[in-house]
Amino acid sequence: MRSTFTGIEISRRSLFTHQAAIQTTGHNIANANTKGYSRQTVNMVAAAPLEYPGLQRSNVPGQMGQGVEFDSITRIREKFLDDQFHNENKNLGDWSIRKDTLEKLEAIINEPSDTGIRKTVENFWNAWQELSKSPENTTARVLVKERALAMTDAFNQSSKQLQDLSGDLTTNIGIKATEANTAIKQIAKLNEEIYRIEGLGDNANDLRDQRDLLMDNLSKIVNITHTEVSSGYNVRMGSVNLITGKDVNTTFTTESLEASAATGDLNSGEVYGMIQSRDNYVGNYQFQLDSMLKAIVEGDIKVTLPSGMVVPAGTTLNVVNPDGTLTPRTFGTTIQDRTLPNDLNVSVKGFNGLHQLGYSASSPLQSGISFFALKPGATEYSASSVTINADILKNPSNISSSVRTFMDTDGVEKVVKGNNDMALLLSNLKDKKINFDASSTGGTVLQDGTFDEFYRSIVGQLGVQSQEASRQAENQQILVDQVDSNRLGVSGVSLDEEMSNLIKFQKAYAAAARVMTTCDEMLDKVINGMGLVGR
Repeated sequence: MRSTFTGIEISRRSLFTHQAAIQTTGHNIANANTKGYSRQTVNMVAAAPLEYPGLQRSNVPGQMGQGVEFDSITRIREKFLDDQFHNENKNLGDWSIRKDTLEKLEAIINEPSDTGIRKTVENFWNAWQELSKSPENTTARVLVKERALAMTDAFNQSSKQLQDLSGDLTTNIGIKATEANTAIKQIAKLNEEIYRIEGLGDNANDLRDQRDLLMDNLSKIVNITHTEVSSGYNVRMGSVNLITGKDVNTTFTTESLEASAATGDLNSGEVYGMIQSRDNYVGNYQFQLDSMLKAIVEGDIKVTLPSGMVVPAGTTLNVVNPDGTLTPRTFGTTIQDRTLPNDLNVSVKGFNGLHQLGYSASSPLQSGISFFALKPGATEYSASSVTINADILKNPSNISSSVRTFMDTDGVEKVVKGNNDMALLLSNLKDKKINFDASSTGGTVLQDGTFDEFYRSIVGQLGVQSQEASRQAENQQILVDQVDSNRLGVSGVSLDEEMSNLIKFQKAYAAAARVMTTCDEMLDKVINGMGLVGR
């Protein structure tokens, strides 16, 4: 005997199943623009069939189908593409930060331009050339003072900007540490919630999407890998265990991230880019500026002192021998002992060392004054600590321009104010070769060269590094976009596809409703139209 109500049950199952499919399609359409959302699908399966009912085993061939039902609603996601995205995203984070930092460095160095350090240094040397033309001219001395002050201000300002940029990067490392800690805690919390929900037999699709989006964001901050176990995601950064299920094993600080970068556990991502940018880019250019300034002020420079020059009393000079070695020579107190009979090749300690060998235009006779000085509290020359000697700022007559003296009728030694030998010697320093790496650190961009060559090398290096960082960042962006496009091709919502599905499920739902109507009419006939004959 066959069941009269089987058709109604089959129709009911079809109605419920396609109703779920329509609702899921609506959910997909509603989240078409939701970041991190993965499209969901209703998994339809044929209901378990039954033998035709009877008092004994049915002899009807086959089994009677029981319609359709759905056993799950799952999201479409591919772990391989997620892993690819994380690997490319961490490199994008690294190179994006480097590119941004180098662009800021280009703005600080600001070359080529008419307002950068190179121009102020060039103006400084030109001012000495002007002074050599009229050593007795007070205006020329004031010009030297002002040009020198502009040059030191330029070094001071650039150094301060580099220090500020370094501080900003350190601050941003702390901000990113907080951001990463927040993501880690949320992932662990979602691990716990997903485990609870799926333990009841449901699929936590939307919560999984939220967790994967957090993983995407975290992968750009630091390099991570993860494995999925029953309790959720286990996340690591190198050998550092960050998350195990619902437990947060590690939280970040600025210090811990810098330590991880030193050990190699942190090797890419935005934080790594910040550390590398601060230490290798900003720190390096600070070192280059300091090396350049220190070489200008007190670096070893070989110069030729002209014959007839009167060396200040008691001065010790390092005379350069033909074989390149140095021999100290101390001069006496009389003019005769201190007057050079021939040109003399010596090595002096930078601009200050040469300036101390000249005589100022002030009275009484004065020599041995340093042109550059340290700011209060500073212990060594650097781009941030250099300034002009206060005596020169107060009185430009203290600038040395002459190397010759004479004895007046009263037996008093006086300077030959019209002599310009020292001004010429100082102006010619711009073309002298100098060792910018006196400590043999190997860190200077150029070991030997002129001041202009050294600064051009700094600018050239910055340009190449910035170009390379831009190229790497652009390439990484292309790779990330490509992987993300592949992910969207798998997991993204296509409105055209969803609308097609909506029409398909709507037709199926309407057909199932029609079947139920037909079954209802059949039952009406059985109940109300059969068995009336003979009443």
